Amino acid sequence: MVDHLANTEINSQRIAAVESCFGASGQPLAVPGRVLLGEGILTKECRKKPKPRIFFLFNDILVYGSIVINKRKYNSQHIIPLEDVTLETLPDTLQMKNRWMIKTSKKSFVVSAASLTERKEWISHLEECIRHLLMKTGRQPSTEHAAPWIPDKATDICMRCTQTKFSTLTRRHHCRKCGFVVCADCSRQRFLMPRLSPKPLRVCNLCYRQLLAEKKKEAEVDHRQPEPIYSSMPGYEPSSGDDSDKSDDDKADQWPADTEFYTSKVSWSSFHS
Repeated sequence: MVDHLANTEINSQRIAAVESCFGASGQPLAVPGRVLLGEGILTKECRKKPKPRIFFLFNDILVYGSIVINKRKYNSQHIIPLEDVTLETLPDTLQMKNRWMIKTSKKSFVVSAASLTERKEWISHLEECIRHLLMKTGRQPSTEHAAPWIPDKATDICMRCTQTKFSTLTRRHHCRKCGFVVCADCSRQRFLMPRLSPKPLRVCNLCYRQLLAEKKKEAEVDHRQPEPIYSSMPGYEPSSGDDSDKSDDDKADQWPADTEFYTSKVSWSSFHS
């Protein structure tokens, strides 16, 4: 399919249409050898609630964003290199069916398709692209993945101390290491995890101790002094907005709130041939 579509006018037009929908807020997507293989709407399990997102599968990257006007305008573009992706099929829940997890070294999240058939198609095409990329580059599949964030509504109490109850005034935070929903007292520490960010990130107390122990052990093995460890910082405000995944959750969605997804028999995803 890739060889058939590469360097064709229709492929160039499809990619140009995607770039146009993202507008100036998106990155250029047209590069030599890149092919748009398929697209569709998937439900992404975000921090606050599941939300529809537009996904575009290329032969080397996966692109997704928020829907402003379907097929006309998208924003909050995310680009994921496929060679960093690992997939995991998940069981259905009462709220979500046809689920699977997209795991990468920087971010992992759960999506669901409109039907079991569409989930199989997405996973099949993704795995095929990943396999070809790894063969081409000689890389091994990724083994380290960022923990997916547990949705806010999954718990009303801190998942570490199990004592603090969340409310309008007592906000939820997420540990960047384990993805647990925790209170401010259980997540005052910061730790530098270069794989995720150049800045120290919020971690829960348990993960901080584990990371600290790992760092010290590495330093002993290397016969050198441990590098500075970032802990709680003077003047840190626990209610600062650093927990927000602004691109996914904190912007008001302009997609009609009363739209019912997947209620018709119309396919929500399409793959090119």
